[in-house]
Amino acid sequence: MDERMKLIKELTDLHGVSGFEEPVRFYIQERLKDLTEITTDNLGSIICKKQGSSEQPKIMISGHMDEIGFLVSSITKEGYLKFIPIGGWWDQVLLSQRVIIKTSKGDIPGVIGSTPPHLLDAKEREKIVDKKTMFIDVGAESNEEAMEKFGIRPGDVIVPDSPFTLMKNDKYVMAKALDNRLGVALFIETIEELAKIQHPNTVYGVGTVQEEVGLRGAQTAPDVVKPDINFTVDVGISGDTPGLEKHYIDVKLGKGPILLLADSSMLPHRSLRDFVMDTASTLNIPIQYSTMMGGGTDAGAIHKYGSGVPSVSFGIPTRYIHSHAGIFHRDDYENLLRLLVEMIKKLDESTVDLIKK
Repeated sequence: MDERMKLIKELTDLHGVSGFEEPVRFYIQERLKDLTEITTDNLGSIICKKQGSSEQPKIMISGHMDEIGFLVSSITKEGYLKFIPIGGWWDQVLLSQRVIIKTSKGDIPGVIGSTPPHLLDAKEREKIVDKKTMFIDVGAESNEEAMEKFGIRPGDVIVPDSPFTLMKNDKYVMAKALDNRLGVALFIETIEELAKIQHPNTVYGVGTVQEEVGLRGAQTAPDVVKPDINFTVDVGISGDTPGLEKHYIDVKLGKGPILLLADSSMLPHRSLRDFVMDTASTLNIPIQYSTMMGGGTDAGAIHKYGSGVPSVSFGIPTRYIHSHAGIFHRDDYENLLRLLVEMIKKLDESTVDLIKK
């Protein structure tokens, strides 16, 4: 496994559900402490400042640190855990999945259970099982054992148990939390690449908190940076699996990163969008285009900061997002990394002024 895949493995193996992002923040801080000036905002987003040859303009690369997960809401007298989702989960992807409960006494393994289908009538078996009827089995025999011996408490966070895996074709990578540790890895590597060269600006790699529950860190972190330009890096939906033909998502793994043309929270800044497209074309970096009218990214909040921040959203095409395991293609990651570095090299003060006008 090379250093790039090691970075992504280490990030995706971390447990960092919305509101519990500390392990991810500590990892970023340790990785970039010698290259950047590091601060945080009051919600816990991390801001890593990489000084270039000029203090201005300020270029922000934002990627949210949090992943989706669950929270223990109660413990039954028999020792089963009831839970609520943190972030968006589709009920159909949950049954029989392994999870880890993060407690003050350590990690506790569990599995999501429900009424066995053998005990349901024909009509009930046709219905999607509601997560409200599900529970987590941790092998406890009572409420007391779960709480006193295992150390589980209401409010403890629950994360998917899903290992990082290089697939047989090792261009394809499977892991949990690709949404959005890929974005975190990208701003880390962008800063590390910029440390080797001169760049005519100051770059801020920003790991935001609580994106999956309402873009919350994206509303506070810009106040620390006060950016002139923002690039948000996240994942995007891939359309290359069976059954998606009718939805016409013309995005495939391995064909380039996504430039988001519209989502429910933002239209990209037109001049910045054109700058992205022109840079990619000049350098023969493949990009794909997509829209996402049923969702948004941190850019939806960041672009409204102050008097407005020209912003665009990028995505790494990913299969099966918001589940225990997604799949991405490393070529898409590497092409977006190259594009980010090359754009930042060109974004001096006069270029940014021209984009803003």
